Amino acid sequence: MSTMFVNSDDWLHIGIRLVMALFVGCMIGLNRQKGGRPAGMRTFMLVSMGSALFVMIPLQAEGDSPFAATNALSRTIQGVTTGVGFIGAGLILQEAPRESGSPKVKGLTTAASVWISAGLGAAIGCGLWQMALMAGVLTLITLSGVKRLNRIIESRYNQKRQANNQDSVNITPDIDDDF
Repeated sequence: MSTMFVNSDDWLHIGIRLVMALFVGCMIGLNRQKGGRPAGMRTFMLVSMGSALFVMIPLQAEGDSPFAATNALSRTIQGVTTGVGFIGAGLILQEAPRESGSPKVKGLTTAASVWISAGLGAAIGCGLWQMALMAGVLTLITLSGVKRLNRIIESRYNQKRQANNQDSVNITPDIDDDF
């Protein structure tokens, strides 16, 4: 039997996969919850574990052939991806501030995080825990580290811009508006 397939009597491996999915979802959810995002730790844990659970169903089903189970698994993963896409769509908001009039979209990163949480849960449910844990760490680095890097870049850019504006103010000659 492949490491992907699980016997329905193998409670230990079933439990390990579900708990690992909960753990990965918890780590991402904790990161999002600290930032005050609309989807927090519980949401991410449920999405990740739910994805693991859904992909484990065809892996445990007694089928005629491994091909039938893999075919069912493929369709299940597609269904999970679509369903989680709807959850993500609900997290994305478009606001139009009155003063500027231009719309501002919020929640894209949270929606993408829910989507990756589902993917991680599905990978763990398939027994691909090494890949899922590596992807989970990379996700946390992306959510935390890239945000810090972005702040540093913006801060330096704003400092340069302010310095350039001050130089241009000091250098600008007096211009007579009377022609």
